[in-house]
Amino acid sequence: MTDQIPVIYVISDALGETAEFVSRAAAAQFNGIKTKIRRVPYVLDETHIDDILEEAVEEQAILVYTLVLTNLRLYIERRAKEKNLITIDILSPLISALADKTGLDPKNIPNVTHRLDEQYFRKVEAVEFAVKYDDGKDPRGLLYADVVLIGVSRTSKTPLSMYLAHKGIKAANIPLVPEVTPPRELYEVPRNKVFGLILGPEKLNQIRSERLKTLGLGASADYANLNRIMEELDYAKQIMKKIGCVIIDTTNKAVEETASVILQKVTINGELRKDG
Repeated sequence: MTDQIPVIYVISDALGETAEFVSRAAAAQFNGIKTKIRRVPYVLDETHIDDILEEAVEEQAILVYTLVLTNLRLYIERRAKEKNLITIDILSPLISALADKTGLDPKNIPNVTHRLDEQYFRKVEAVEFAVKYDDGKDPRGLLYADVVLIGVSRTSKTPLSMYLAHKGIKAANIPLVPEVTPPRELYEVPRNKVFGLILGPEKLNQIRSERLKTLGLGASADYANLNRIMEELDYAKQIMKKIGCVIIDTTNKAVEETASVILQKVTINGELRKDG
């Protein structure tokens, strides 16, 4: 048994997640042995391979790769053999088997999986954005949002932001309170990106009263007081009219319905986004 820690170079024309996962699964079969795994993503030319091999020789690393371009696969195999390095080709055997089985030629397009998953990553980014800029946490985010939602408390700003995020829309939201001046950034956002949410006072009173009950507080608190609610709604409408944004009455609308209205109106990168 050698005292040298095995080193695995994960080489990929994309992120290298697949090869790294396989490498870690294999290493896990050897209890008590530490394994050093180095991921090298976006390898797209022979020069890059040469640089990697020079470093790999020093550590006598095992080369685990997922390269779909034939010329790069042949090159890494030839150069690694010259340097007495072990190589493991993760993708080629399965690609060849599928080609034989289907009679079709593979695309051989690097990073094709992540290109197909671009929509997924956009959703993840949008969800992270919605969390970061929820409830006015950082008004600077308003300038980078696809959609800005404004309204008084309990008008479904946060649930709507998250719903839009799952459609790939970066949404930020700002609560409107009479005692708090809206951030200046709100007035710098193009008005076609801003949507004001309002709710009937009686409905809002009911929602807030239930909220207070869940918190173990009395329903008579100012938060659920009908006069206070009407004062907040009047203030919110003034701000919305000043901005000139679209105002949506969500009294009898589910979050999905409100989102559909927004998705039909919002323009991103010059293209009209449709719901679904």
